[in-house]
Amino acid sequence: MTIGHDDDLEKLKLAGRIVARALAAMGAALEPGITTKELDDLGRAMLEREGARSAPEITYGFPGATCISIGPDVAHGIPDDRRVTAGDLINIDVSAEVGGFFADTGASFTVPPTAARIERLCRDGRRALWTGIRAVKAGGRLSEIGNSIEAFATKNGYSLIRNLASHGVGKGLHEEPKEIATWADPTDQRRIPEGLVFTIEPFLSLGGDWVEETGDGWTLRPLGREPTVQYEHTLVATRRGPVVVTLAD
Repeated sequence: MTIGHDDDLEKLKLAGRIVARALAAMGAALEPGITTKELDDLGRAMLEREGARSAPEITYGFPGATCISIGPDVAHGIPDDRRVTAGDLINIDVSAEVGGFFADTGASFTVPPTAARIERLCRDGRRALWTGIRAVKAGGRLSEIGNSIEAFATKNGYSLIRNLASHGVGKGLHEEPKEIATWADPTDQRRIPEGLVFTIEPFLSLGGDWVEETGDGWTLRPLGREPTVQYEHTLVATRRGPVVVTLAD
């Protein structure tokens, strides 16, 4: 989607605030003993209270309102009766539609006690995301996002999952431009038009570079079960720089 009017931007920001607040509340509710289904119920209730609908549910028939993945799983985990335990690394992805506009966000959370290397991974996962966001410039190349993130990852001793990419969003959950790499891709010559709406969501890993389905048709896991985090925002490319819409405030 390309934003053409301020009214559209405000509607997109509304969708962004709704998913961001649901994500924050779910993260705050994490504690040993809670089930991923209970977390998903919390997220669903918050979305529905704002008149929003789960994007993966209405788009793909996903069996849950949100995606909740307990490590080593990293994406598309199905909420169920599994209980959170101390030491878990958990990814929560929340996307929703409201008023015809879609926004998508996600983050990884730890449940103490947490190993120092996992805390650093989470910290650097957030830094990797913002490194990519700062590379966004209307008229610039999409590939600058991946170039910047890979340079950060390499400098700090991390790998990147290379079969999970960012994507366009706005009037649907997944739109053009598709497959926006969060790693260096010299073959991508696409430019960023002003007003383009898309996600940035690097999967930063302690050695992993590929994920595969676990067998339930949804959940994704690194081949070597390497600890991996994902942080995601939806943003709009403007002449003044990127505008992040998936902020809680």
